[in-house]
Amino acid sequence: MSGARRPILWFYTPAMYEFARHIDAAAVIYDCMDELANFRFAPDRMKDMEAALMARADVVFTGGYSLYEAKCKQHSNIHPFPSGVDVDHFHQARQRVVEPADQQAISGPKLGYYGVIDERLDLELIAALAAARPDYSFIFIGPIAKIAPEDLPRAQNIHYLGQKHYGELPAYVSGWDAALMPFALNGSTQFISPTKTPEYLAAGRPVISTAIKDVIRHYGEVEGVFIASDPQHFAQACDDALLLARSSNAWWKPVDQMLEGSSWDKTFLAMEGLVDGVISSTGFAHMQAAKGTSRKTAASKPIILGEVVGVPGL
Repeated sequence: MSGARRPILWFYTPAMYEFARHIDAAAVIYDCMDELANFRFAPDRMKDMEAALMARADVVFTGGYSLYEAKCKQHSNIHPFPSGVDVDHFHQARQRVVEPADQQAISGPKLGYYGVIDERLDLELIAALAAARPDYSFIFIGPIAKIAPEDLPRAQNIHYLGQKHYGELPAYVSGWDAALMPFALNGSTQFISPTKTPEYLAAGRPVISTAIKDVIRHYGEVEGVFIASDPQHFAQACDDALLLARSSNAWWKPVDQMLEGSSWDKTFLAMEGLVDGVISSTGFAHMQAAKGTSRKTAASKPIILGEVVGVPGL
């Protein structure tokens, strides 16, 4: 059809490739955020589907360095993009913000988590933590997925507030004294690079995490980030984080300097350059046939196939 433009196909999951493999695309992008084959209820054919997508993809992005290291030999044009952060958005939590009504009634100290509540969380750790620190309140914000609600740990000081909009998160975090990343160490977390790490720090909250490889790699030496290997050490890390939060905000300055290089705008520009490059190298000959259409206008906006798992937060 005269004037038609070839789309860019942008995949977040290999499961969508079979539906779209027939499309003549200006470029095929695989934005690999997780090792989805390791997730609960993943299709048995997920690895085969990913191999087919990788074979077709012009460029592959990974959501962190651990994932990049696991896949870098599978594609010749693969690039790691660790989590960025909207600093201005989360800086709102450092200001005097009206705390949402469903959190106001919870007594402190408050330690919170937001994100999908699924098999990536260490439920036994959460239960042990609540028992070890009965005077602390542990708040969980986000949808429950792939686990039964009745399997969640229950205690008077554990509070599940449900899913909230991204725009509401700074108001909730403003009421926390520290932020939690109580991830289980299993196949589904082996390669994660949690987006919430820089978001919590931008919000001015100390972070307590289990020993996730990319958290240790990027934030293990950052003041305000505490890594714990077992429930006893995690509880002690919560104590230390609260002490830091109440003592001084001086640790915010080096954190902010570190986060300056982590904006989503910089991530976008870097990705855009790589996408433009593959369009130029793989599709320009085809586009030239369309009456000399320029490189910048010949490809349409991306068609996004698949959703990012773990919103809010990964």
